[in-house]
Amino acid sequence: MNAPENPPGFVVRTEAQKAASNNGFRSERGTEAGWLKFESTTVPGAIWIAGASTKGPWLLSIGRAEVGREIGNVRRSEIAGPGIETFEFDTLGALYDTLEHVYRLSLSLPDVPLDSFRAAIRDMPTNTEAERLVVQRVGQNIFRNALMAYWGGRCPLTGITDTELLRASHIVPWAECESDALRLDVHNGLLLSALWDSAFDAGLVSFGDNGEVIVSSLLSADAASALRLNEPVKLHGLTQTHRQNLARHRSRYGFRNSTN
Repeated sequence: MNAPENPPGFVVRTEAQKAASNNGFRSERGTEAGWLKFESTTVPGAIWIAGASTKGPWLLSIGRAEVGREIGNVRRSEIAGPGIETFEFDTLGALYDTLEHVYRLSLSLPDVPLDSFRAAIRDMPTNTEAERLVVQRVGQNIFRNALMAYWGGRCPLTGITDTELLRASHIVPWAECESDALRLDVHNGLLLSALWDSAFDAGLVSFGDNGEVIVSSLLSADAASALRLNEPVKLHGLTQTHRQNLARHRSRYGFRNSTN
């Protein structure tokens, strides 16, 4: 793809505006050398979109490096964009899919949940145990919402999307975290269906660095069957920070360390 047309044509601008607006970036901030800049009122950071025509290809440049790193298997562009990471798409639909992912990551990375927690508890007392429990519940609700965004409202093991059956599982438990930053870090959490959450929280299962399930000898055959461990089950989408926290979980429950 050649460098973006400056200024972008009417149809390209219209489609870019729709794509950005439909995925949470509703504030247009002008044009930069053919790139249309957009921001959001609900997440930090800017994005830039450019296109040769409505048939593609399309370009997306992202201003936040931590979001760009976790986009996944999307083609990087050879064209330098205004942002830190720039991606290229053959179709408008592919651009939409990635914009939706960018918005979800922007809701949860890296310090957005922590900042929300600090703002929410700024004037809340913590003198008594009851007051500290209220603060903890506020933090856990924020953490859950961040995990719902990060994992797309889906258990990565079962594919379950029923909100009532999903649990925000801390890898390093809340009480054992050295800081609020770790307590609210989405890389210290998994969005698991209720049965998997219970097994993980009790130390009956854990995960290796490659996402494969590690099973405790204490897990019953009936529970293993209910977890469908006779089928291939693997946790995808782990970052290095997830792996560091999972190493602590394995150590806590006496699992053999895994670096596969």
